[in-house]
Amino acid sequence: MNKKNLVIIAVALTCAVAGAAVGMKNAPAPAPAAAGAVSALFAQSMNDSAGKAQALSMYKGKALIVNFWAPWCAPCVKEMPELAELASEIAPKNIGVIGIGIDTPTNIAQFAAKVKVTYPLYVAGMTGTDLAREFGNKAGGLPYTVLIGADGKVKKTYLGQIKFKELKADLAKL
Repeated sequence: MNKKNLVIIAVALTCAVAGAAVGMKNAPAPAPAAAGAVSALFAQSMNDSAGKAQALSMYKGKALIVNFWAPWCAPCVKEMPELAELASEIAPKNIGVIGIGIDTPTNIAQFAAKVKVTYPLYVAGMTGTDLAREFGNKAGGLPYTVLIGADGKVKKTYLGQIKFKELKADLAKL
């Protein structure tokens, strides 16, 4: 290689690096969950696992972990004991945990009767899938967990079984 080729390669590499840096700086930020998702959540009334209607607006003004789950979802069921333990730990800090079940009222009631969960479970049926999508769950996978700050803004979403070390670190930032 001669000196002229080396200069051309060096200039090309410099331009490529500069272009990548500019592209990264101007890249759109990841789309946050739809701003209306939290409002849509709090506007709803859902039956709890015992069949009693509950207004979800009662959670306005407090940080909240919303866990979308189903009784037939093995990772959902597997994370529930640890999520229940976390709910007890964070309750004194005015942070709530709720489970939104994507199944029939009968299936969720039967599940709640045999698996004791200390946080509230609500029945959303298949509309829960639509609500989870509003929070950014485009894949429709379960479990899907949303961390909402006391300010009513989505702080983070988690697709799949919760990594509790990560969730606790995110809670510490609230």
